[in-house]
Amino acid sequence: MTEHADRSEPEPAATPAGSAVTPADAADAARLVAFGLQPKLQPARDQEYTELLRRHREDPAFARLADAVAAGLGLVVLEVSPRAGMAVTAAEDSVFAVRMGDYARRTAADSQDRFLHGLAHLAVAALAFPRPEDLADDGYIGRVSVNGVDAFVRQACRRLEERAAEQGENTDPATDAPGLEAAWRIWVRRSATGATKDARRLAGSTTGIVGKAVAFLTDSGFLQRTGDDNGGTYRTTARYQLQVRDMAGGAAMAELLELGVVPVTDGTASLLPAEDTDDLDLVSDAGLPFHS
Repeated sequence: MTEHADRSEPEPAATPAGSAVTPADAADAARLVAFGLQPKLQPARDQEYTELLRRHREDPAFARLADAVAAGLGLVVLEVSPRAGMAVTAAEDSVFAVRMGDYARRTAADSQDRFLHGLAHLAVAALAFPRPEDLADDGYIGRVSVNGVDAFVRQACRRLEERAAEQGENTDPATDAPGLEAAWRIWVRRSATGATKDARRLAGSTTGIVGKAVAFLTDSGFLQRTGDDNGGTYRTTARYQLQVRDMAGGAAMAELLELGVVPVTDGTASLLPAEDTDDLDLVSDAGLPFHS
């Protein structure tokens, strides 16, 4: 008997049960992303958030769906874990991106001072995580204070000034020059406090600028206030560690760290003496954690 070839099309493979995406799955994925956009919300305090994080961890299809929802909103997923929740950061073209100009307007800051505000954020990150191993250690908690950050920046300014003098550079460039070169020259001209008659620090003083930076980071779930000493003391959160880890490769932060004045700190104003370093190119981007 002659065998006839079966010319019929092969039957499609059976779809594993439960693999089809349902509207309820999409809603849960979007809900998880929505939780991630509430930076102060701690997973341990919300049962639904905890359950969705567990599902993300144990169900690869659901994890891909949630990550896709985040990507569609212009968000980059940094980590999904019980400690950090669904930690996301906004891509440059995301509607959720915060730009330095927006931040300056939000804090009623003079737009001409954007470099000072960028330097304040950069200094907080550098003081909070002064060593690569601090960023790599999930259990590490950084501590900073307003006065400590200002003292650190002023010491960094002195180091930059010394280097400029040694190289015979112009010591009084235009105030709109970019990067740390301009920022440190403007910073040292400002009063540290400029207190008003009722002892409140002026918003345009350097501690006022640092105060705005840490207040913004606290509102964003990156820092937690721990006390009132030294102008206000703060501790870092897992979300902030992930944010700084994501941006730590920036040249501006590398330059600030390589000045040799960043200690392993508890947030006080005690700093390491400046050490000689190789010449470094000044950079224009000092806007952590903002997009330019």
